[in-house]
Amino acid sequence: MTDFEARAFGELSGSAELAEDRADGFIQSFPNNTVEDCTMKCLKMTAVTVLLTMLILPLAYSEGLPRSQSAEGASVYFISPKNGATVSNPVHVVFGLKGMGVAPAGIDRDYTGHHHLLIDVDEIDFGLPLKKDDQHRHFGEGQTEAMITLTPGEHSLQLLLADHYHIPHKPVVISEKIKITVR
Repeated sequence: MTDFEARAFGELSGSAELAEDRADGFIQSFPNNTVEDCTMKCLKMTAVTVLLTMLILPLAYSEGLPRSQSAEGASVYFISPKNGATVSNPVHVVFGLKGMGVAPAGIDRDYTGHHHLLIDVDEIDFGLPLKKDDQHRHFGEGQTEAMITLTPGEHSLQLLLADHYHIPHKPVVISEKIKITVR
């Protein structure tokens, strides 16, 4: 086996002998080609496989990733602040939850999740894990309250419960959107 063949096929196995057997079998399936041609065909087949996977996988999850079931009648709500409140920084936000339990992210238990605070968010894709940024605050340690700082002015707040993978439950457990004014 040449150095090129060893490089092309050697990493597929733990031994040079097995690599040589695999290389010989692969090359024999293309008897009129050089090793370089066979390697290029192998790379092209791999590229086609990757491309097809990238095209087909989203279709398989066209309705999003698998979602955890929420308990019937479950709800999430704000204990504080109240809708229409005028507040100062830092803003003390207290989360309420009825009909389900709170569990840290990564803990997979039926009818549990952790809180996400949506700040000035208009649209959410409920079939995918929630983003984590200044507008999508994660409370993955199981927190039920937080002190947050917001820019002065009017803001909308909404709570969303999500599962161990940060994916909203089915059906979605989301609060009414409230408006607050920060001085």
